[in-house]
Amino acid sequence: MINFDAFQPMAAIATTPQATRLLHPLCQSLKTTLYVPATLPLIDTTTCHYQGSLKDHLSTIWSKNRGFIFCLATGAVVRLIAPLLKDKASDPAIIVIDPTGQFVISLCSGHQGGADRLAQLIAHQLHATPIITGASHHLNLPAIDTLGMPLGWRKGPGDWTGVSQAIATQKTVQVIQEGGSQLWQDNLPQNHPFYFGFPEISENIEPAARIWIGATKRKFAPGSTVPKVQWYPRVLWVGLGCIRGTSQGLIAAAIEEVCQTYHLATEAIAGIATIDIKADEVGILQYCQNKQYPLLTYSADVLNSLKVPNPSEVVKQEVGTPSVAEAAAIYGANNWLTNQGEGEKIDIKKTLLVTKQIIKSDNEAVTIAIAQSELEYTGRAGKLYLVGMGPGNLEQITPAAKMAINEADAIIGYSLYLDLIKPLQRPGQIIESLPITKEKERAQRSIYLGRWGLSVAVISSGDCGIYGMAGLVLEELKNNHWDGKNPSIEVFPGITALQAAAARVGTPLMHDFCAISLSNLLTPWEVIKKRLTAAAMGDFVTALYNPRSQTRQTQIIEAQTIFLQSRDEKTPVALVRCAYRQDETIILTNLGEMLHHRIDMLTTVLIGNSSTFSYENWMITPRGYNQVRSQKSEVRSQNN
Repeated sequence: MINFDAFQPMAAIATTPQATRLLHPLCQSLKTTLYVPATLPLIDTTTCHYQGSLKDHLSTIWSKNRGFIFCLATGAVVRLIAPLLKDKASDPAIIVIDPTGQFVISLCSGHQGGADRLAQLIAHQLHATPIITGASHHLNLPAIDTLGMPLGWRKGPGDWTGVSQAIATQKTVQVIQEGGSQLWQDNLPQNHPFYFGFPEISENIEPAARIWIGATKRKFAPGSTVPKVQWYPRVLWVGLGCIRGTSQGLIAAAIEEVCQTYHLATEAIAGIATIDIKADEVGILQYCQNKQYPLLTYSADVLNSLKVPNPSEVVKQEVGTPSVAEAAAIYGANNWLTNQGEGEKIDIKKTLLVTKQIIKSDNEAVTIAIAQSELEYTGRAGKLYLVGMGPGNLEQITPAAKMAINEADAIIGYSLYLDLIKPLQRPGQIIESLPITKEKERAQRSIYLGRWGLSVAVISSGDCGIYGMAGLVLEELKNNHWDGKNPSIEVFPGITALQAAAARVGTPLMHDFCAISLSNLLTPWEVIKKRLTAAAMGDFVTALYNPRSQTRQTQIIEAQTIFLQSRDEKTPVALVRCAYRQDETIILTNLGEMLHHRIDMLTTVLIGNSSTFSYENWMITPRGYNQVRSQKSEVRSQNN
């Protein structure tokens, strides 16, 4: 199930029996308390009575929750929450659901509180329509005040309202990005208002607002008429060496001093890197725990592989490498995610921002160096959602799969599949398509993004675990020595092609059946022929996937020949192309005449068994109930 931890704790409010019935199953799914007045009965332990007025009750639980779901009139909700609202940075997400469950409204704190995303997720679960009124959403643009959150960026100072207003009115907004991933830029709509970099004099561009993205600490002039904001991607890795027993206080003060001297934002620090013999240094451990920084440690041999600007023979004699701070910072910045880099291939000049600085106090000393990574540290555990989208019609996608697609930071799939699910996408998502023959690359890319800390939806048509991407992703994880935890995996099943095709023509799968792909790209044709022969001889209803392509024309002919050796030429056959899509075609024919019709890669071929029959344009395979009844009647007659 989709994790709603980002919105927890939440509270839901219902004041009528109808609203209670609507919200109760939702609250069970979200693990959220449902508050009802004392005049209504409690359903189970997920419901709770509130005493006195709802207005007073809200004031007591307001600060304890990050989100509220109301099934009340919107006007009533507005009056209830108005005295409690403070600002968009601290207000909880407010969702309003109409009494019939047809609409889910993001009422308040849509961006930073997450109400917009929560409304979309709940709407998918209720089969409802999300109502989102924010300007950026309707312009298909990411909200600037939440832009970097999926990547772990930290918000800096600035006029966030002023910049947001400039974006909403589609005025030119200058973006100066000096660090962090630019994937968000690659997924902007064509008519976006952003100008990247510095305009040439000849371009005569006067930006209405400015966004700085980088590790440098900017100072904004208070009297400027151009609103500005800053995001800090966590790209700075602090290499650290110290005398044994150095206190947390000196380490913290030294890092603060060095960052201030070189105009670097401490908010942009990703983590700390040092030599492995310092893995138990109390001051370092306390500092990392206090700041919630990861601590990377490397052996002397690894650090020795780098040629740093300021090596020290004294340090080498002590710990076996001429550099701790510089080498650890550089190596950490280049290898924090994969830990597979080779020292001699690292561009030290490009990476190292601050050479080693020594700060002393009494009997303590700290050596600090700072390097910048091309890839920011997200601070998140990644997730892979392996999603089956069914035959392609949005109505055929399960609510859970819709929620996974909408919740994901990134969506990866074949371009056709991504086009089909476009209505489920939201602004700010990373969308990456790879061609139909690049399944392995899709799997590897999804794993990389997942290990980086993103939630990634990997899209397959039909069911992701049947001729889909799920198996390949798990194979690639195994090959990469996956620990079974990071990234986490969740599989969202979908309606398979054979199920969709069968549903369009009747009940051909009522008895034992099998599925066989005729593509010999991954399976030798001789093996496929054995399977076809076994299915034909075993009298299985058989679904043929990938029956014919532009370069593979003969396999479907051979398949027909094999089945004709075991089945009558009048055996019903269904050819279903693009089931449930706009260009759907359905042909009911028979085994002898099936090749007279169009068959391609988008066609699913259903071959009936010896008992399958056609009736009034329906294909029916008996389960055997009538035969059993006849046998029982015959036995009773004989006994009589």
